[in-house]
Amino acid sequence: MIHDFLTWLGSTEWSVRLLESLWVWPLIESTHVLSIALFVGSAMMMDLRLMGVRFGTVRASDFTSRLLPWTRGGFVVMVITGILVFYSNPVRYYHNIFFRLKMILMVVAGLNIWLFHSRIHNRVADWDTAAPPPRAARVAGLVSFASWTLIVVFGRLIAYNWFDCDLQPQPGFVNWASGCMLPAE
Repeated sequence: MIHDFLTWLGSTEWSVRLLESLWVWPLIESTHVLSIALFVGSAMMMDLRLMGVRFGTVRASDFTSRLLPWTRGGFVVMVITGILVFYSNPVRYYHNIFFRLKMILMVVAGLNIWLFHSRIHNRVADWDTAAPPPRAARVAGLVSFASWTLIVVFGRLIAYNWFDCDLQPQPGFVNWASGCMLPAE
C-alpha cells in the first residue's frame, strides 16, 4: 500500500519535473546541504556546551538563546528541502536502507530534543554556569551529537546504491531492512 502510493507520487508531473530539472533540483539539493550545515553546526556547538567539552565560560541559557534562532531556521529549511528531495524520487528513497536508518535516527534526535527542552532546559537556572553541566544535560548533548553525526553520515550514504532493491542478489537482511519487494521464485 505504501509502495503503491509512493509509486504514484513519484510518477506525478511535479515529481518527475523536479527530478529531471536542470536548475531546480541542484538548487534544492544544495540548499538542503547548506541548511544541514547551519542546523547541525549550531546544534553541535550547543551539544559541546551541554557535554561540558567547550564554551564552559558562556552561560548555557545565553548560549541557547543566541544559537536557537539559527538552529530553528536551519531546521525549517532543512525539513522543507528534505521533503522536496524525497518527493523527487520517493520509491528509491523509501527502499534505501541508509534513508531508513536516517529516519530512525531523526526520531531518536527529535525525542531527545523534546526531552531536553521540556524537562532539562526548563531547569537551566539551576545549572546555568555549572561546570560540568548536570548528567542529564551531558547525556542529552551526547545523544544529540551522536545522532546528528550519524544522520549526516547516513544521509550522505543514500546517494550510493550499494543496497538498492534492483541490485540482486542481496543478503536477506538487506532486502528485509530495505523493504524490497522481490518477485516470487
